[in-house]
Amino acid sequence: MDREVINTKCCIVGGGPAGMMLGYLLARAGIEVVVLEKHKDFFRDFRGDTIHPSTMELMQELGILDDFLQVPHNEAAELMLSFEGTAVMGPDFSHLPVTCKYIAFMPQWDFLNFIAEKAKKYPGFSLRMGAEAIGLIEKDGRITGVIAKSDEGDIEVRAAVTFGTDGRHSVVRERAGLVAEEFGVPIDVLWFRLDKPEGGDTRLFLGRVSNGQMMITLDRGDYFQCGLIIPKGAFEAIKGEGLAAFQERIAGIVPALRGPAKALDKWDKVKLLTVQINRLRNWSRPGLLCIGDAAHAMSPAGGVGINLAVQDAVAAANLLYDPLRRGHCTAEDLQRVQARREWPVKMTQAIQIFMHRNMFRKGRDPSRAVAFPWIVRKFFALFAPVIRRAGARIVGIGFRAEHIESPEAKP
Repeated sequence: MDREVINTKCCIVGGGPAGMMLGYLLARAGIEVVVLEKHKDFFRDFRGDTIHPSTMELMQELGILDDFLQVPHNEAAELMLSFEGTAVMGPDFSHLPVTCKYIAFMPQWDFLNFIAEKAKKYPGFSLRMGAEAIGLIEKDGRITGVIAKSDEGDIEVRAAVTFGTDGRHSVVRERAGLVAEEFGVPIDVLWFRLDKPEGGDTRLFLGRVSNGQMMITLDRGDYFQCGLIIPKGAFEAIKGEGLAAFQERIAGIVPALRGPAKALDKWDKVKLLTVQINRLRNWSRPGLLCIGDAAHAMSPAGGVGINLAVQDAVAAANLLYDPLRRGHCTAEDLQRVQARREWPVKMTQAIQIFMHRNMFRKGRDPSRAVAFPWIVRKFFALFAPVIRRAGARIVGIGFRAEHIESPEAKP
């Protein structure tokens, strides 16, 4: 079959938060861009639901916040942890110096569809769904494009700059030979959905902890998307105990979910999310830059991965729109993005690693994944108000908030 050939200024591989936001901002600045997304839609249960105050502040700067807030979502000005049946107050976003002083809970496919629709109004934006990158084009040591496959045949995208935004299992990163440093994480997450119980507690809890176990419950309207924290590698042992024991484990954490848990009658309704924290030593090669999870996989702790990905995209657009317009984007230009974003990534990952090493058990006992040593409980009790504000700042804004500097090109 003949291969379709596309010539463009930028090729973005991956239609997650980093890729869609970067594609939108570059197209808005008058840069021709092709986004390749291997799936035919954005619907993924593994995608996070949290839209952070910093992301909504960017939408305010772009003039699209009012439209965004019309998309169905839940808002939480503060998050709660249910600890052994008692509500414990977590991060308080009401003091942040932003327009939206809350976390918005919205299925990520709705967020991505929203950004895609905003991007499509710019003539330089092209989104190719169902186009999976399978290789890179290289000439004289420089990446010059991407080979992708689709139902219609192979696609060759020739681009001045290629961006890897295809997540923690990045094909772009692998094909480019970029090496990530791994940081051990003692947990995995079992991901499943449960119907809401009638008359049950539907408050937005950051997590629910009971008898050494922790479960996240994300409110998605008529059901909860649940994430059960387990010791890394313990899933096979849990399956060996049987589905009835697994249903009872859920009920032991959230008694109101005893009835809905009976719907988990097959193990294929429970998905294993392997938790990773890693970071590329070098985010770029001549002609190529990785950002978001492709450059630094984050733990689900705090839901900050989306925040970091969006901030990466804004920084990349701010630093690269002018070199791309001029038609001469050098390796040094691409390296400036890593120099800008690496510090906040390192700081955030350091906090996540600290949390995992002090709050989660390193053993393989599948019945107990969470540990709150007395010193940790004492620390939280003594410094709760400070921790609530500091936590809100880290989760809601991050260590280096980016702002829109890339311009909107005139028609």
